[in-house]
Amino acid sequence: MTRPKAVIVVAILALVFAGIAAWLTFHYLQGEMDKTKAVQPQKIVVAASEIPTGTTISEPQLKVTSWPKDSIPPGSALDAKPLVGRVAIRAISKGDAVTEQKLKPKAGGQGAGFLTYIIPLGHRAVTVAVNEVAGVAGFITPNDRVDIVLTTPIPGVQNEKISKIILQNVPVLATGQITEQKEGKPVVVPTVTLDVTPDDSERLVLGASRGTLQLLLRNIADSKPTDGKGATIAKVLAGTPQPTVAAPEPAPAPKPAKPVAKRPAVKKQRVAAAPKAQAPAPAARSSHTVTLIDGGVRTTKEFVLQ
Repeated sequence: MTRPKAVIVVAILALVFAGIAAWLTFHYLQGEMDKTKAVQPQKIVVAASEIPTGTTISEPQLKVTSWPKDSIPPGSALDAKPLVGRVAIRAISKGDAVTEQKLKPKAGGQGAGFLTYIIPLGHRAVTVAVNEVAGVAGFITPNDRVDIVLTTPIPGVQNEKISKIILQNVPVLATGQITEQKEGKPVVVPTVTLDVTPDDSERLVLGASRGTLQLLLRNIADSKPTDGKGATIAKVLAGTPQPTVAAPEPAPAPKPAKPVAKRPAVKKQRVAAAPKAQAPAPAARSSHTVTLIDGGVRTTKEFVLQ
């Protein structure tokens, strides 16, 4: 190989190696730039204060802050204005990202109803119609707890009804109104939506179809079960005079106890007098006994003093 050809070959190899080195360097620097961009903060919307479940979000509850780009939660918002007026279906802590998964779907979307998010797993929401009296005059509100009384005819007994508590400590999910047709005219009927188990829902629906329901509002701190035995007209009427008749009966009971307490005292006096009746015993003290010994013969004589 001549000298000019060797120079050409070396130059070509140098260019090839230089191209490879440049290509590797470019890809290395590109990767470092991507890593740098990934850790650069990005502006997203977070909660400025605690947002409880069911809260309609207002603008003061939101703020825009920096968040590492590679750890931004899916569904995060970059602007706070579209989130104002949305309803939170999960509790959002202060500083947490406000994502679409934590908000009630927009109107017309799947799952747009709010009630479906607050029903516990395994439970059902049942709506029953009540009147102003059965609904505790409108004082029942969501998150209250009530007992449910059913008044219905007794099977097999004519003209006899029974009232009994069939469900206890039932949470109230919502209250509202529905329109029914009565005598050809629309009538507004108050309703109460309750949180019950599937078994209790069957009892509630059947009871509502056979009789009337009455709601009993519980104290917020009272969750103990009660032993309701049911009430009929016969029991109610029979139970009214009991307080007046039963009260005087225990009063005379202590009187016969007094002579019983005196009898043991008489017995004690008789027992104490018994030793006095045995007075002849000291008479032995008026005699003397003398023992005489004569030649080894022992003789005992008793002399009684007159």
